[in-house]
This record gives sequence, structure tokens and C-alpha cells, in this order.
Amino acid sequence: MKKIAKVMTALSLSAACVAGTAFTALAEEFDNTNTISVQSREDGSGTRGAFIELFGIEQEDEEGNKVDMTTAEAAITNSTSVMMTAVANDVYAIGYISLGSLDDTVKAVKIDGTAPSVEAVADGSYKIARPFNIAVMEDTLTPVDQDFINYILSADGQAVITEEGYISIGEGEAFESDMSEGKIVVGGSSSVSPVMEKLAEAYQAINTNAEIEIQTTDSTTGVSNAIEGTYNIGMASRALKDTETEQGVTGITIANDGIAVIVNNGNPTEELTSEQVLGIYTGEITTWDALAAE
Repeated sequence: MKKIAKVMTALSLSAACVAGTAFTALAEEFDNTNTISVQSREDGSGTRGAFIELFGIEQEDEEGNKVDMTTAEAAITNSTSVMMTAVANDVYAIGYISLGSLDDTVKAVKIDGTAPSVEAVADGSYKIARPFNIAVMEDTLTPVDQDFINYILSADGQAVITEEGYISIGEGEAFESDMSEGKIVVGGSSSVSPVMEKLAEAYQAINTNAEIEIQTTDSTTGVSNAIEGTYNIGMASRALKDTETEQGVTGITIANDGIAVIVNNGNPTEELTSEQVLGIYTGEITTWDALAAE
């Protein structure tokens, strides 16, 4: 047994050395004089809207109009998954995604000294956070629409949200379905979509009379289609705009989520300041070595 233990220890140490060597090699191969490959989301993305607001990338012009100052050099990705793939495949890339979607294919950096986590968003120490909302026209909600919304806001629904790595809005009451029948079309934000799929799955297991179809688009489409009646429920990874609520749509917060700034796993960068992120996304900082001067 001792011999086996020694062999296992040796193998473990060997594996650790190989892993450490591989990581060192990646870091050594990283040329910080290279141009930063800036990845952004498309217009209409709620994650983009929240990101540019929180980092000050959205600025006012001389007439007081809000202008998105994201550099024209940024590559545009049209969903959370495409953003993650783009960063995972480019060692010099930087991007941003929903914290709840973060996995080990990319690396989240600290912002102003704080790592993004559910706990840090919940206690307010990680400032780059926003609400997940659903958008509904209350006058046209069907009984099954309302039953599903009741589920999302209940203790049962909020437990699903917590289990999926998002921040609950609080403890609701235990859910009891009225077993309404019908189809619900839910559409919008690609950031909200993953947790909505889990909520829909759990709800349909309780109310077998309900059918839920989820269409993944973006936040702006989610809200506008809810207003037009194409969606029973819209999804938005941002607060609703005044121009939207003026049309009679109501926003209901179902969870909170952080926005993680991500880089490739081969990038040795571990931390950025808010000012550095602003500089990168407005085109003032264009190479990785320029960050050292900030």
C-alpha cells in the first residue's frame, strides 16, 4: 500500500509539474505588445447596455444625448455563447458576459480588486451588476402567463435561480399552481435565456398543462415583442427604458446578475481597474503592455 501511495504521489506531482509548465509556457508565449482584441455585444443587447453604462463608456454629447463610445475596432458578437467562444479562441481578446454563464473556458478578471462572484454581487462589493427583468403587458396576460410568473417569483422559482448561479431577489412563498392551460412564448435576452430555460423546465414539471417556448434574441427585441404581443413574456438583462415603459409595458425583476469581464485562459492578466476597462473599450488603450502605464 505504501508503494502504491508513493507511486500515486509521484504521478500527482508529475501531473502538477506538467500543468504548471503548460501554464508557464502559455504565459511566456503571451506577447503583451500585441493589440487587444476587443469583443463587444450587438446593439440591442441588454448586457451591452448595462456594461457601457456601468463603466462610463456611454457618455453625453454636447446636446446631452447619450452616446455609446465603444471603439469602432471592436468585433461584434450576437450572444453570450458567441462572446465566450470568441474570447476562448483568441489569446489577446477581452469581452464581457453574464456572471451566471461563466465557465472554465475563459477567465474572469478582478475589477478594482474584487473578483466577480454571487456573494460579491449580493453584498455590493462587486459593482458591475444589473437586474434580470421580464417585460409584460399586464392587460393581456393569460391565466397561464400569470401562473408562470407567480412560479418565478415564488420560493420554488427563486431556488432555481440560486441553484443556477444567479442572485435571488428574496424569499417568496411556496408555489401552488392553478394548473392553467395554454402556451407561453418567452423571448429576449441571451443572458436571461439559460436560467429561463431552467425555470420553464421546472414549472412545466409542476403544471403539465402548460407549454413554454423560449426564443433567444436580445433585450430590446424581448421588450418590443412583448409590447407588440409576439411574446407573452419578454426577457431583458437590463432595466427597462422610459421609452419602453411609456408604451405600457411593465418590467418585473426576477433576479440580479453580475457582468464578468473575461479574457483568454492563456492571458496572464488577473485584474483590471474600471478606468482601464473604459480605456480599452473606448480605444484609448490598444495594447496589453499599455495597461502597465495606467
